[in-house]
Order: sequence, then structure tokens, then C-alpha cells
Amino acid sequence: MSELISFDPSTGDEVGRVPVTPAADLPVVVARAHAAARGWAELGLEGRRDALRPFGPALAEAAERIGTILTREMGKPLPQGIGEVRYCGAGLGETLDELVAALSPERLEDDAVISDLVFDPFGVCAAITPWNFPVSMPHWAVVPALMAGNTVVLKPSEKTPLVADEYIRLLREHLPEGVVQVVHGDEEQGRALVAADVQLIAFTGSRAAGRAILAEAGKDLKRVVLELGGKDPLIVLDDADLEAAAQFAVMNAFRNAGQVCVSTERIYVQDSVAPRFEELVVEKTRALKVGSGMEEGIEIGPMIDAGQRDHVIAQIEAARGEGAKVLIGGDPPRGNFVSPTVLTGVDHRMAIMRDETFGPVVGIQRVDGDDEAVAAANDSPYGLGAAVFGGDVARAERVARRLSAGMVGINKGCGGASGSPWVGARQSGYGYHSGRDGHRQFAQVRVVSRPKEA
Repeated sequence: MSELISFDPSTGDEVGRVPVTPAADLPVVVARAHAAARGWAELGLEGRRDALRPFGPALAEAAERIGTILTREMGKPLPQGIGEVRYCGAGLGETLDELVAALSPERLEDDAVISDLVFDPFGVCAAITPWNFPVSMPHWAVVPALMAGNTVVLKPSEKTPLVADEYIRLLREHLPEGVVQVVHGDEEQGRALVAADVQLIAFTGSRAAGRAILAEAGKDLKRVVLELGGKDPLIVLDDADLEAAAQFAVMNAFRNAGQVCVSTERIYVQDSVAPRFEELVVEKTRALKVGSGMEEGIEIGPMIDAGQRDHVIAQIEAARGEGAKVLIGGDPPRGNFVSPTVLTGVDHRMAIMRDETFGPVVGIQRVDGDDEAVAAANDSPYGLGAAVFGGDVARAERVARRLSAGMVGINKGCGGASGSPWVGARQSGYGYHSGRDGHRQFAQVRVVSRPKEA
């Protein structure tokens, strides 16, 4: 049986191996999930919550061990790796209660009819998740799918199989046999899982892969929840707090080495404040510490692998060749490490301002007013997150409402208040998750009605 080998992107050392699941075995795996589905659904919403609740403390307790594996597999600084695991574990109880509230029956009535909205399982959910947040991304798909009464087959990224194995192994200790399973492989296994007898597909990843999944799922009209790529803009208005805007820009462009779906990849700053804003961004970028995630004090780790590194470097070099100026960074890579890079003199003829980079690079384009900033920010097929910084909040809100993104932050990142969905617009999302309405996308809504007695 072939194996997936996991490598530390900082050193190239082998971290571990897992057996590849033969694509021909996927129907058997899915059949096992179907066999477990009825019993799991019959537990009821509260019964499923009670079964899952002990997993939260167990995951939080294992945060240091699993977080270390996470950092060794994908490179993010160790405190962030441990924090990702601990956050998922510590917050599970609250998430489960939120899911119970979202998925409990809801009654509607008028003068003649009483209707109950009930939320039933689809059946088997295929969860296909990426490597950049290799615990939280599976967590945000698997938990709501299970709470809705579905059984789950998880295919994690082939780049981070070990941490997914640890997550599922711990989760399975609290669940009946067959309710959650993990399969390993690359696109071949992903395609086989999507084509198998599953009723729901929850995918986070690239726009190209999302298109392929949607096309295959469309053959049987399977339900899908797709969170796809982004090319998030930041607009800096001429009355913005430049210190705060620059701090946000650097943090949001470079955290996790830019390997975040809502990274700030392009900035539109108004002419009158652009020189000072650029100075601040360079100053704050220069202070970042780049290195192995296992080293103390490191803020920026490596690219996940050589392929991602080469994609990022190619975009930088192409932009340079087309006239972009490098304010900081742009150095030849050291192994999989790419220096945080800030470009100016960019425009939308350059791929780096159109195509997703997913690396520690940001382009700054000067604009002469609100209208030009909005037009440039919306000149993209993507629409995941965006941010607007401005001193006049009412003005910033007007600008924000004109943006095509699914989530817009004003003087902050794009994430919403507790209970908000995580939602993309345009080609960055098809369906959404989290919050009441997002949780309900993992369930089949049924309307059961009866006449109202006189």
C-alpha cells in the first residue's frame, strides 16, 4: 500500500507517514458511513450534542501535542499551532449550544396553518479540507455536519495528513463506529469521494477545485458548501488612522506567511496619505521575524512547500518585470522561506493584483478618491473578505456597502460578531457556514404543516 509522506516545510525532514486510501475503497468507506447514519440520527440533537461535548476538553488538553504536529507539518509558529487546536477545543461547548439553537425546530403560524420547520440530516457528508488551518478547517466542517445528524468522511489535505489523523482519532473516541472516518490521498481520492454515494459536500480550497466539485456534484444535484479562494482588498481613506491601518495591513497580509483565505493581498490607499502609509507598512514589515515555526519568537514561517513558494516568487518577479517597485522583501527564497514583500507601482494589468497569491506579498496601489478605490477593489472575480479604514465611520460604512465582498470590516478585519456566518460572494463562496444560517446549510429543511384548529 502506498503512503503519504509528510515533510517539515522549514527543514525538509520527514515528519511521518500515513497509508493512502485506495480510491477503489471509497465506496466501502461511504457504505460504512451510511450504515452508521440511522443510529446517529436517532440520537437526536441533544443526544448528539452530549456525545460530542467531551471532545472539546479532550482536544484542548491535547493542544500542545497536536499543535506541535501541526507546526511541524505546515510551518506556522508553534504558539499559533497550539492556539489553533486549543481554540477549537475550548470553544466546542459554545459551538454545540449554538448548533442546538440553530437546528431546533422552528414554528411558524398564521390564521389557518401551523408549520414546523425541522432540520434533518442529508445522510453522508464528504468534508474536503485544506492545509493552511489543518485543525480548524476540518473542525468547522465536521462538527456542524455531525450535529445535523450526518455521518462524515473527511479527506484532509495530503500536505497535512498527520494532524488530521490525530484530530479524527481523538474525535472517534467519543462517537459510535463509522460516524466519522478519515481517508488519505490527493486529487484522485478527492474526486472519488465526491463521486461516491454522499449527499453533502463541504469543501474549502481553491476556486478551480471548487468548480470541479460543483460540476461533479451537479450530476446528482448533491448539496454543496464551498468556501473558495480570495484576493482581499483593503481600502485606506484619506482620514484613516494610518498607524492602525498599517498595523492591520501588515498583520493581515503576512500572518501564516500569507497563507490565509482572507489575507490582505491588495491595498488601495488615497494619494494624499499614501507616502506616510507606505513608510509605516515598510517599518512594521521590517520588524517581523521569519524562521522555523519551532523557534522561539518567530512570527512568519515558511511556505507549505516548494510549489507554493515558486508560485509566490513567480508573481513577484512578473510584477517587477512589469514595473512594480519592491519597497521591502523580494529577496531570493531560502528554502521554503519567502521574505514578507511590499510592492508599489502596481496596477490591475499585473497578475499579482488579479490572481490569488497565498503568500507573504501585498501590493499597494494609489487612488485619488472613494469611487476609484471601490472600483479597483471590486475589479475581481473574488469576493471573500475586505476592509475599509477611515476616520469618518459613516463614510467608511458607505464605502464598505459598495464592496462586493461577503464580509467587510470597518477599521478591523472582516470577521463578524459571535453568531455571524462566514460567507463569500462572487466566486469566493457557494453556500456558507457558521452562525445560525450557516449551520442550517448542513441540514435538510423540511416544512411540516397542519390546519389550525378553530
